[in-house]
Amino acid sequence: MGEDGTIRGELSAARIPNYASPAEAARSLMHLAHDAEAREFLMAAPPSLPSTFTPDVATARGIVEAALAEGRTWLSPPDVCRVLAAYDIPIMATEMATSAEEAARLASPFFRTARHCVVKLISPDLPFKSHIDGVRLGLESPEAVAQAADELITQTRRNYPQARIAGVSIHPMLEDRHGLELYMGLAETPDFGPVLVFGHGGTSVEESEDIALELPPLDLNLADAQIGRTRIARLLRGGPARPPLDRAALAEALVRLSQITIDIPEIQELDINPLVLLPTGLIGLDARMTLCRPETRPGRTGSSRLAIAPYPQEWEQQLALKGGREVFVRPVRPEDEELFKAFFEAVTPEDLRLRFFAPVRDFSHRFLARLTQLDYARAIAFAAVDPDTGSLLGVVRLHADPDHQTGEYAVMVRSDLKGQGLGWALMKLIIRYARADGIETIKGEVLKENTSMISMCQALGFTIGTSPDDPGIALVTMPVAEMPDEDQPR
Repeated sequence: MGEDGTIRGELSAARIPNYASPAEAARSLMHLAHDAEAREFLMAAPPSLPSTFTPDVATARGIVEAALAEGRTWLSPPDVCRVLAAYDIPIMATEMATSAEEAARLASPFFRTARHCVVKLISPDLPFKSHIDGVRLGLESPEAVAQAADELITQTRRNYPQARIAGVSIHPMLEDRHGLELYMGLAETPDFGPVLVFGHGGTSVEESEDIALELPPLDLNLADAQIGRTRIARLLRGGPARPPLDRAALAEALVRLSQITIDIPEIQELDINPLVLLPTGLIGLDARMTLCRPETRPGRTGSSRLAIAPYPQEWEQQLALKGGREVFVRPVRPEDEELFKAFFEAVTPEDLRLRFFAPVRDFSHRFLARLTQLDYARAIAFAAVDPDTGSLLGVVRLHADPDHQTGEYAVMVRSDLKGQGLGWALMKLIIRYARADGIETIKGEVLKENTSMISMCQALGFTIGTSPDDPGIALVTMPVAEMPDEDQPR
């Protein structure tokens, strides 16, 4: 301790950490602790969505494309409901009317199951209804709905004569004293593209400033962490007079919203406010979407606006092997950790040594996470899966250098499947991927005693050299543009 420069200089020269006070030492240790915590969080294998969730992408895209074809930059409330329903995001039933009489007629069926209805003014120029007194609550009959609709349309025409009025929306009124009003949405930023927003909802969403941001794509871990960064998250646990709310359903809804941003880049902004979280499930009471044609980008990601590359589902495919056998090949996902562990246990110790250049006995979470958690913008790995058993048969990966011009490959096939053409098919696939991703050169390091891999590289057109760092390692290199235009395994 202390400010003796001579002693501190000697410690620093010997590369021994030293501090002028215990407080500085404590801050340094906390940096290490926070770094370890962040690494542990990022390496957590996120749970996947329930297997029952399969979004109806075609229906949602059809609705958006039809609106854009008509020159519209926003979706009507019923269309918004249909898009959200296609992704299993519950939303209150909605009808759209352009007159008081039509509003009364459309509201009548709602009163068979609901005590009250709600009427809202719909205008693409006035999206925030609470700012213009554009909502009427607690309407007890179709006649009251008609009166409210007429009042809202007349009032808005008087106060905002330049605004386009599409009509009014009619909804059953949710009456649940245990619900909590939240906000969930998608905002466009100039630097990072779409950003997912979550926080305190209702009419005070702007005043409370209780929101958390996250870049898509989300998994359930990231979604739950985003929820936890808000002050209102404390209320989800319930209290003496309030039951706990369904936080798991909320995290799933955020992941589904994330999937919408991936599947339909034409949706520029999306607000669900309020989103009422209940003891079981949740439901959106109001939602809006604005549209635009996304700017296209060169490369594999095409028109994606996301700052973080999403799961490249378009690369899922069937590969044919010798004898006509087919295997299903898809990009590796974080939840494949157990699949990889079972795969390595079926590989001989010698094959593991040839792949990792050293004996491998520990298939720890940290080891497996490095293989299954990928930044798809810089790396890809394809898993060949048995369509009958779901077991992993082989895997090939490619990591791009920071300049994205050179990529290093690695491939491995289960020991009992050698000679069936799987390794060849996976190598052809990774070369095709490199070409689509704009990578100019593929390289790899192979132990010279691994003669079967070196022979395959020669057959594929790789140049075989010697690593400058180790004479026992062959350096194989292939300009992707010189790849022969054939895809059949040998």
